Amino acid sequence: MSIIESSPYRILPPTLDGRIPFADGETWFRVTGDLSSGVTPLVVAHGGPGATHQYLLSLTAFADPDGPARPVVHYDQVGCGNSTHLPDADPSYWTVELFLAELENLVTLLGIADNYHLLGQSWGGMLAAEHAVRRPAGLKRLVIANSPASMPLWLEAAASLRAELPPVIDQTLRAHEEAGTTDSPAYEAAMTTFYDRHVCRMVPNPPEVRAAFAALAEDPTVYHTMNGPSEFHVVGSLRDWSVVDRLPNIDVPTLVVSGAYDEAAPVAVMPYVQLIPDVHWEVFQYSSHMPHVEEHSRYVSVVESFLRGRD
Repeated sequence: MSIIESSPYRILPPTLDGRIPFADGETWFRVTGDLSSGVTPLVVAHGGPGATHQYLLSLTAFADPDGPARPVVHYDQVGCGNSTHLPDADPSYWTVELFLAELENLVTLLGIADNYHLLGQSWGGMLAAEHAVRRPAGLKRLVIANSPASMPLWLEAAASLRAELPPVIDQTLRAHEEAGTTDSPAYEAAMTTFYDRHVCRMVPNPPEVRAAFAALAEDPTVYHTMNGPSEFHVVGSLRDWSVVDRLPNIDVPTLVVSGAYDEAAPVAVMPYVQLIPDVHWEVFQYSSHMPHVEEHSRYVSVVESFLRGRD
């Protein structure tokens, strides 16, 4: 409740939440609005991997009965948040295919597999692109928000942004990365400098964003396995991931979103813009990686216009 009361915008309470069986556990979900209303629902895939749904709760604005009145489905991917945690799973358990199967299971068991929009943010956008290239019959429109088309391009962008940090900050980061001491307070402090520039420029972060970071810190199993110790030091199983060569397979209208200060810099986003047949790219000039909180009102307006098929 504290998140709802103290956020800088209105976060709507759920109309329904629960758990559905998946793989070796359960997927927790949250619905805001009425899935039987006839309005195509928006499914929201969070980042990380392992960052939880909380930092995307501002997107409940799409379900505002005095506004778009669009049902919104948030969920926690398995391994984090309110879903089943598996801290002792073999690292090979955590794969892109696992999370694709979970998304497909979610829309099927919620009864919306024949009609839904999908918004994926950061890793969630990577997952959304992987989902869309398979051309699921019920996917109507796709929003890829603040996501790279490949991890090598993401690392290229990160290297450029790190070069712009004060030299002592980048030196601290490199020293701890080379020493394998990325769990040190000094590394975390230097990392925060990058995050305040390129992850969320609203400082202090909104409470639901802080809650997601806290949940990630409490159980970083999936994040550390697939990504690594930080946003810009990717040494996990996703380090060679790419969807670039399959992007022409996406056959639904697609909105690509990024921020002018985004860690998902243009070099990492451009393949989406160049290779998806029906695509529009929207850059939020005052935002970094989270324009859904940094420019909340404009974000909701732009995305809802797209979902309704308007320019």
